[in-house]
Amino acid sequence: IREERFLTVSSRSMARVENAVTFPGSILLPSADSGAAEAAKVGPLPNWNLADLYASPSAPEIEQDLKRAASEAAGFRRSYEGKLAGLGGADFLAAVQEYESLQELMGKLMSYAQLAYAGNMADPELARFQQNVSERVNAISVEVLFFTLEINKLEDSDLEAKLKHGPVKRYKPWLDAVRLFRKHQLSDEVERLLHEKHVAGSAAWQRLFDETMADMRFEVQGKSLTSNEALNLLTDRDPVRRKAAGEGLAKGLAAQKRLFALVTNTLAKDKDIEDKWRSFARPVSSRNLANQVEDEVVDALVSAVKASYPQLSHRYYRLKAKWMGQEALEYWDRNAPLPSDDDRLVSWADARKLVLEAYGAFSPDLADVGRHFFEKNWIDAPPRPGKAPGAFAHPTVPSAHPYLLLNYHGRTRDVMTLAHELGHGVHQVLAGPQGQLLADTPLTLAETASVFGEMLTFQAMRTAEREPARRKIMLAAKVEDMLNTVVRQIAFVEFETRIHDERRQGELTPERIGEIWMDVQRESLGPAITYDEEYRWYWTYIPHFIHTPFYVYAYAFGDCLVNSLYAAYQDAPAGFAAKYLDMLRAGGSKRHRELLAPFGLDAADPGFWQKGLGVIAGFIAELEAMG
Repeated sequence: IREERFLTVSSRSMARVENAVTFPGSILLPSADSGAAEAAKVGPLPNWNLADLYASPSAPEIEQDLKRAASEAAGFRRSYEGKLAGLGGADFLAAVQEYESLQELMGKLMSYAQLAYAGNMADPELARFQQNVSERVNAISVEVLFFTLEINKLEDSDLEAKLKHGPVKRYKPWLDAVRLFRKHQLSDEVERLLHEKHVAGSAAWQRLFDETMADMRFEVQGKSLTSNEALNLLTDRDPVRRKAAGEGLAKGLAAQKRLFALVTNTLAKDKDIEDKWRSFARPVSSRNLANQVEDEVVDALVSAVKASYPQLSHRYYRLKAKWMGQEALEYWDRNAPLPSDDDRLVSWADARKLVLEAYGAFSPDLADVGRHFFEKNWIDAPPRPGKAPGAFAHPTVPSAHPYLLLNYHGRTRDVMTLAHELGHGVHQVLAGPQGQLLADTPLTLAETASVFGEMLTFQAMRTAEREPARRKIMLAAKVEDMLNTVVRQIAFVEFETRIHDERRQGELTPERIGEIWMDVQRESLGPAITYDEEYRWYWTYIPHFIHTPFYVYAYAFGDCLVNSLYAAYQDAPAGFAAKYLDMLRAGGSKRHRELLAPFGLDAADPGFWQKGLGVIAGFIAELEAMG
């Protein structure tokens, strides 16, 4: 998931799921510029079946589970509120397990509502359904909010005594993660207020953003396109069509700049207020703490990538401009196919075969898990109006299974997106046995399996390709994906940092936000790309800024980590797959240093990021040698 994809939901606590009920039959909706012949080449696309959660939004089981959750939450509060300090190890374990069961039940309800909504965000009934479930689940969760608050009030010696009861130790990683926020915790009354107001506060602004984007249409060469369709045209072979798409997007986004600026300003101020109350020193600090990664590790990543801009993005785009016969690329040509690229379409059947074979060559077990997604209708692939743009993987709950949302147009990049999201899905399946409280992986590691899956698929396709021109095209596409994953995302972090820092001094106009956006783009992408004034509004469509501030550095973290991880695999393949699967199975039960230690890697090592960035630089050097 890059800027053109949608948020990958890698954490149940952040389940920013979209919509999608079960759609009957196999639906193929080609992009607006595709003819019937192209649609036929792509072939029928799968639609997910959400019946493993609930049969429909009107299923009586939903109301039954909401009532059961409310009743159990009230009973849980009566049993344990104000009593945790006095519980022995066995009773404390029972409380944790009861809490985990409740979280899973509420997670199942929220997962279905969010997925159903993601399938058609323009449907007012699905929007209403999602909002109603969210409000009721939020109200239920208030009843059990005391539990983690009281855990954080326990003395270290008291908790250590409870952990002496053997079975409690299994939950120590979760308890440690909860207690990371001890010094940032507010009074019970304030915590309850913030929790209850969430659905009418930041969540409401996020919904406004989502539904606005879902309803927007962009005029491109006389056609009215969704954002996903228009963004897809930025990789079209026809430069006239690319330019029209770029300008159509810019014009449509500019028309909503005041609304998007209001949403951005409001959410940034909301975060600023809460950060001050919680005594977070920097806007990114809460994200780092949630990701269980030290500030200095993230700072080292950001600094290393920014220092590498000239050797990575600036260097590559100069090379691409030369291939395109231009002094500099227009912004709408940044992701354009190379002139020699025949832009061949990849059918869904071939994409499935490519990805599963690549996974299987590395580990048959990995491919076996991935195969379930295709065979059991866990994927929704057709583009359609109202559907969430981009792609994501939603883990739902351990008692069920993940779902993948794609918008498959048959491009090679769509194949890479499939490989990416399937990596998330496989990771979530393998971590599922850890249970609701331990299956979640911090975002810093959540992108590992997805990016590794992309790398496996890319290397397999590259090895199978015998034609030198095609190998060059494939390598260039991989470099562009890596630049979008590393350079682009760190530039986004820089953009967010500047927005949040300035917002502390007062509201930013749409024009000022656009200025910051343009400054960051020029710095990160370099002089080989030119921008019209209209590009200043492209910040408006990126959902990560709205839903999960500072999420995006996880992509760069994952890409650089995977580059080092893949190099370790190439150096010593024997036994690597088994260690890799063990890492995925661990879920959130271990932190990044523990998980990487078996591979001889340490993200705290100052040279760690240079290894990952060196892989990208090496690929660019290969392209330069090809001419």
